[in-house]
Amino acid sequence: MTGYVGPIETETLKNAYFRQVLFTGKHSQLVVMCLQPGEEIGKEMHPNVDQFFRIEQGEARFVLSEKEDHLVRDGDAVVVPAGTYHNVINTSKTTPLRLYTIYSPPNHPDGTVHKTKTEAEAAEAAERHP
Repeated sequence: MTGYVGPIETETLKNAYFRQVLFTGKHSQLVVMCLQPGEEIGKEMHPNVDQFFRIEQGEARFVLSEKEDHLVRDGDAVVVPAGTYHNVINTSKTTPLRLYTIYSPPNHPDGTVHKTKTEAEAAEAAERHP
């Protein structure tokens, strides 16, 4: 496929995996994510990657640069500029947080699927230390 065309809300809401890359282009990447109740992405920073988030289900806390704390819910968007430390935390005790994110430029290998956060952390550790 040349680009991505599809029902992104439906794809996001049916996704149960921690991370699944739907499309990778030269300058951007579309990824759906699902965080289980109480789960968080973990503090991270992408030195050269801007990131756009759109929440499709649930409520989350976005912590930016350890100074800003934002509560967001279905329909909200968050943009994290390159070089900004950030964390996304599912604040619900019962509902999965479903969102999609666009990295610019791409941040994960094309076709990446991490079923769980543990699987994602293991894969990222292996990439850093082959």
